[in-house]
Amino acid sequence: MSTTTSEQAPSTTAGMSLPTLTAMVVGSMIGAGVFSLPARFGTEAGVYAAVIAWLIAGVGMLMLAFVFQTLAVRKPRLDAGIFAYAKAGFGDYIGFNSAFGYWASACAGNTFYWVFIMTTVGKLWPALGKGDTILATVLSTFGVWLFAGLIARGVRDAAAINKIVTVAKVVPILVFIVVLVFALDPGTFADNVVGGGGDNSLSAIYDQVTGVMVITVFVFLGIEGASVYSRYARRRQDVGRATVLGFVSVLCVFASVTILSYGVMPREEIGDLRQPSMAPLLAHVVGDWGSAFISVGVVVSVLGAYLAWTLMAAEVLYAPAVAGDMPRFLARQNAAGAPFAALLLSSLLVQVLLVVALFSESALDFLLDLCTSLSLIPYFLAAAYALKIALSGESYDERPEGRRRELAVGVIATLYTLFLLYAAGLEFLLVSCIVYAPGTILYVIARRENRARIFTPVELVVCAGLMVAAVAGIVLLANQTITI
Repeated sequence: MSTTTSEQAPSTTAGMSLPTLTAMVVGSMIGAGVFSLPARFGTEAGVYAAVIAWLIAGVGMLMLAFVFQTLAVRKPRLDAGIFAYAKAGFGDYIGFNSAFGYWASACAGNTFYWVFIMTTVGKLWPALGKGDTILATVLSTFGVWLFAGLIARGVRDAAAINKIVTVAKVVPILVFIVVLVFALDPGTFADNVVGGGGDNSLSAIYDQVTGVMVITVFVFLGIEGASVYSRYARRRQDVGRATVLGFVSVLCVFASVTILSYGVMPREEIGDLRQPSMAPLLAHVVGDWGSAFISVGVVVSVLGAYLAWTLMAAEVLYAPAVAGDMPRFLARQNAAGAPFAALLLSSLLVQVLLVVALFSESALDFLLDLCTSLSLIPYFLAAAYALKIALSGESYDERPEGRRRELAVGVIATLYTLFLLYAAGLEFLLVSCIVYAPGTILYVIARRENRARIFTPVELVVCAGLMVAAVAGIVLLANQTITI
């Protein structure tokens, strides 16, 4: 990581290349989620609903990929992606919350990764349980701070490691897909076509689709990875290309893993598989070595994804701190040029969530849903900003071509993210507000450091609404109307 700020142009000779940026996107998305897809889908949906869900997710996420591509080209001076777009489009406080929510989402996802590793190893070491025992938390804590030390050596070293890990972890997934292609039983697949007890009504299929939408978002988190690292790109146009290339590759993998699984086991049995469900599913076809093979892939994959997401989490705190939108201490770097203060705070939040997970009914499900819910507002704001500039014509004076297409992309992406907010459910949005609310303290500190007005009238209303939602979430948790 260089010592240049986000307001300076990145070096064209030392920046990240297209393959490196693409590896960051793929590495960010292919993590624990893909290994849990069979059971998550098997619990909720049959083949019909699964296909519809991936079509919706594919179109919606492709539109989001195009949104980030468009914004990278139309707004080349906006670095750090999510934060910069929300701030430019909707003001300082909204932009701050976008950055804070995205950061918290990354930390929740990183906590999920450690729990997922522990539940994977727990099959051989029962004391780890499903990743939610005291021993599992102690071992996860060691891993959190070990990786923090690695990343503190510098972003470029960690990014190079992630590129190697991305290649290594794809192999078990591709083997799984190839094996299931040859093992697919048409009769079993046909029996799994309809989920929900054989009810193929539109309302039943709709319920199945909405039931799996959260996991489809979770596995795609990271699609904006190249945009977050835009200030390190060797060429600006590589940001959008890396985003789309990474998306198309990963979509094919996710859909194949899900659909092919219906051809080797009854849906109800798939839904009952222990996570990571790809392991026992492959073992069902090829024997015990399949479970071990996938389990090794899980550990490698998750560690690589953890590395990429920790990098992004630190960057999303560091960039707004440099711009004066977060407290100055978060802009501190160490001798290696790594954002040490942001890295430290990110690791501390992961540590806190590891402890919280000890008290949840299902640590994996809680962290997955929390991570996804926290990310939805930043995604919605990015899509809405792309729609806003297409409607207003801002930045289209010199390059008017493509405005109609980009307007359509903005509309679809905005509607898709609104649908995701609905599908996530009110209870997890309220829990997300509990996480968002304390971030306002950092915002107030930053505004005072810059001697700037803290809130505009509109921002004050937004802040009040956020606090009310957070209090409501706390009350509902306290009386157990909402459980984690």
